[in-house]
Amino acid sequence: MNSYSLEALKALLLREKVATLPEIRSALGSAANRTAFRKLKALSYLSSYSHAGKYYTLPEIAQFNEQGLWSWKKILFSKHRTLKRTIEAWAGESKSGYFESELARELKVSVRAALLRLLQEDRIAREKISGRYLYCSPQPPVRLQQTTARRSQEGYEPSGPEVLQHEIRAAIVLFASLLDEQQRRLYAGLESLKVGKGGDVWIAELLSLTPATISRGRRDLLAGKVLTNRVRRKGGGRKLLEKKRRA
Repeated sequence: MNSYSLEALKALLLREKVATLPEIRSALGSAANRTAFRKLKALSYLSSYSHAGKYYTLPEIAQFNEQGLWSWKKILFSKHRTLKRTIEAWAGESKSGYFESELARELKVSVRAALLRLLQEDRIAREKISGRYLYCSPQPPVRLQQTTARRSQEGYEPSGPEVLQHEIRAAIVLFASLLDEQQRRLYAGLESLKVGKGGDVWIAELLSLTPATISRGRRDLLAGKVLTNRVRRKGGGRKLLEKKRRA
């Protein structure tokens, strides 16, 4: 049998369920890491989201539960493949979002670092509820539904000015979701001006935009730099590709 054959690798994984890179190299005849990963890729492998991703298996071996998770001897795998992708999918699809403690309990690993990276990449959003951050969809309409559902679950019953504040926040999120890119930036800048000090950060978190975007919208609004017939400035967006002429 060819020492680098897929059959040897597949036999190892079917027998052991999971394997480490050294075990895979041994099954392939002490192949280099590059060769091992090439063979794994040909089998559409899965890597564990626990144990620093050092365990590997095959999709046909993993028996995922309703949450899309599979555990073998406390080694954890997800149908979404990585921890970040799993959290992103859960936060986006959940009816009421997730608190960090809930994600850690369900996934059985620390999730804080992954949450921070996802926030930096604008792949999830968060909103403070009852003193804790709720992680949810980056899409404003979906996030509004999730936070409303969570407040109901938490038994949170605001009254007086708090009711008005919550309704205003919900209205801002909903209205902003209906605007185009320029309108949303300018509207965010206007709301930041109303808030005053710290407005850029507060509105950025509310609308899942960056503080720099809010700041730009505020400056453009005050300077009257508004494009009436364009969403982007001339030359903005993706560059057009010129067709190459044959010589």
